[in-house]
Amino acid sequence: MRVLGIETSCDETGIALYDSEQGLMGHTLYSQVALHAEYGGVVPELASRDHVRKIIPLIDELLQQTGTNPSSITGVAYTSGPGLVGALLVGASVGRSLAWAWQVPAIGVHHMEGHLLAPMLEHDIPEFPFIALLVSGGHTQLIQVNSVGDYHLLGESVDDAAGEAFDKTAKMLGLGYPGGVVLSQLAQQGDAKAYTFPRPMTNRPGLDFSFSGLKTFALNTWQKSDQTDQARADIARAFEDAVVDTLLIKCRRALKQTGLSRLVMAGGVSANRRLRQQFADLSQKTNIDVYYPRAEFCTDNGAMIAYAGYLRLKNQANPSLAFHVQPRWSMQDLVSI
Repeated sequence: MRVLGIETSCDETGIALYDSEQGLMGHTLYSQVALHAEYGGVVPELASRDHVRKIIPLIDELLQQTGTNPSSITGVAYTSGPGLVGALLVGASVGRSLAWAWQVPAIGVHHMEGHLLAPMLEHDIPEFPFIALLVSGGHTQLIQVNSVGDYHLLGESVDDAAGEAFDKTAKMLGLGYPGGVVLSQLAQQGDAKAYTFPRPMTNRPGLDFSFSGLKTFALNTWQKSDQTDQARADIARAFEDAVVDTLLIKCRRALKQTGLSRLVMAGGVSANRRLRQQFADLSQKTNIDVYYPRAEFCTDNGAMIAYAGYLRLKNQANPSLAFHVQPRWSMQDLVSI
């Protein structure tokens, strides 16, 4: 089976080809970061229009790069949610149309299931069951994964997701947009002892997260500081340490609660160097195995959609020409396969 994957949930257009025998054949990605930077955040209408401009050229580029004839494609997978409704409609309509033209089945894929399964594209693949930490700009969730589609939500952010808090804090510190990566780079120059930030919701039972107050704490600290470059770096370090520690504490709690010893990290924030180092240390000191995708598959990409779509198409294809998108969509609504 050879599946074309299409990702257009937000501000990145990702296209990939996954083959059941060859594995990932290739992928292309276009980021709209420069387009949205001057607005300080993603503008949905502009995102949709840019997907329209880029999606077909990217598909053509990938087919040429991989030497793939459309006649060899046996399925199409596209992100159908969650995400920006206009952006989702671009990928869904193009994917459904191509499937009709090529006379192959098509299927809508859950964006976060794509992230969750992204580590399966690596050589070292986690076995079921495991705990998944999905941490990105729009989601921070802890999920017990028993099999593909069998997901039990253990905890999630009650306000800002971790990635969102990173970007908003970076903006408050004058680091621009998207500033999460810049903040992490700046944190490397910060003094870990200069400030101590709270670890929100770790002093109470449960596995939910809250990062909004931490963002406010960073702003107040910045306003009270001498606002030098070093103070900015010190606050960035304190903020990053607080987020990483909070995620680590909650993950350890989830592993203990479930009795599992495998942890998967996925989503944009899972590429954070300090986060990976802390979880590597955890793995070395305990019997916990930690898995995550390569950095290029942490952020939104077509490869994860092609792979998730392949798994779904093996078990359930949508022969109907109708399609729909779901800007809000719980993973617990998915069917187990």
